[in-house]
Amino acid sequence: MHGLGRSLIVFGLIIVAVGVILIFAGKIPWVGRLPGDIYVKRGNFTFYFPLATSILISVILSLILWLFRK
Repeated sequence: MHGLGRSLIVFGLIIVAVGVILIFAGKIPWVGRLPGDIYVKRGNFTFYFPLATSILISVILSLILWLFRK
């Protein structure tokens, strides 16, 4: 039961961190508008794929999780 409690606390902290990031993401001007993000707008059709932003978030999360494992 001790391991389960620790896991729930860690997952709860991760959810809180993601919530805080989502709240403040709109106030950081470069999030979602990095070079490498794909944005196509033609008439009534808009396609947006945040490729560079996704890679950056993946690298940051990988580093954070790597630090927690040590």
